[in-house]
Amino acid sequence: MRRSKSDYVIQTVSNALRLLEVFGDEEELGVTEISRRLALHKNNVFRLLATLEEKGYVEQSLGSERYRLGVRCLEVGQAYAHSRTLVRLARPAVEALSLATGETAHLGTLEAFQVVHLDGEQPPHLVVTPLRVGRRLDAHCTALGKMLLACRSPSAWESITERAAEGGALAAHTPATVQDRDKLFDHLQAVASQGFAIDLEECEQGLCCAAAPVFDASGHAVGALSVSAPLFRLGEEALRGETVPQVVGSAGDLSRKLGWAG
Repeated sequence: MRRSKSDYVIQTVSNALRLLEVFGDEEELGVTEISRRLALHKNNVFRLLATLEEKGYVEQSLGSERYRLGVRCLEVGQAYAHSRTLVRLARPAVEALSLATGETAHLGTLEAFQVVHLDGEQPPHLVVTPLRVGRRLDAHCTALGKMLLACRSPSAWESITERAAEGGALAAHTPATVQDRDKLFDHLQAVASQGFAIDLEECEQGLCCAAAPVFDASGHAVGALSVSAPLFRLGEEALRGETVPQVVGSAGDLSRKLGWAG
């Protein structure tokens, strides 16, 4: 019988990667805080940090003696982007979409029940939707996530949401978040039919978003483009009447560059 890949996991390497991941929402962290978050002894954390610092993946602030991500992480991230055809071809589309709408544009893909933001571009406004490149958000409350879920089969919706729903309900991020699975499935059917998804304060209060799918040559949805904005500047009427056609058009152009003939 073939062994599971988890049988080959090296715990020290796993802990080193977990350590890098704790910086996702923090600029700097101390040894004590990292130790607490990883449930590892301080000595183990210090040795991991020393190794990662030697290789350039973390660096220590001279003033605070706390740690932050090093430039090597940026280099690896850029290498990932260059190696992905989708990200490389989507860069001009993301830039153009942000320029045309005057709002923040993102490229995202779906992993399990979360949308991963692969790339993004911001306009020069003082008040903008923040860039979420590298961040993960629950799929059921984001336009990107709902669009990508809608491109899957209903049986996939069942499988994906079953693992995500605790106590039968999906996580509520705002009062507008859809928590009921049946209501979400009805919504996803509508999204699949219309070819775009919108989010009106479902992920974060005061923000709205529109997304459309990106297909490859085989017709598989490999990602989605979105535009997000403060609700006070881009209301529902403008979102549907102006932004949605722009997002759908950009996603269609990018799909054709990927070989889609639809």
